[in-house]
Amino acid sequence: MKSLTFETSLNSNHSIVVPEHIAQHFIRQGHKRVITKITFKNKAVNFHAALQKYHNKYHITFNKANQKSIAIFPSDYFNVELFEDTSKYGVEMPEEFEAVLQSDPIGSDIFESLTDGKKRSLIYYILKIKTSQTRIDRSILIVNNLKLGIRDQKELVQKR
Repeated sequence: MKSLTFETSLNSNHSIVVPEHIAQHFIRQGHKRVITKITFKNKAVNFHAALQKYHNKYHITFNKANQKSIAIFPSDYFNVELFEDTSKYGVEMPEEFEAVLQSDPIGSDIFESLTDGKKRSLIYYILKIKTSQTRIDRSILIVNNLKLGIRDQKELVQKR
């Protein structure tokens, strides 16, 4: 599933408004999570996002890092396309975290029991880490903390 391309600008420092008919097309099909492609001056960025309703309008968060990657300023107009997000978690799973979960069935079961938002939050935490070994170390830490019964986000990423 793919939307028509639409032109827009930043609605706030970090969001864009999605036209109602485009958002509803995805919502009616049960797809609140989408892959967003933003194109500006022959540069493009793709990212996972959620269609969020705020003040009777659908919005997508467009963070500063993604804006900077294609040199968008608040006054610029750019093109947007939305695609159905068929990923399991609504975000790209880092291979290091996936490998740790596959090697620990108990930790994997606990991870799968978390809410979708908590899973995504932990995945985003791992994705921010640049080096592979540190991703592995943090993935192991998170899984071990989950097995200890820790569910608080801040405590999950701390060494015991």
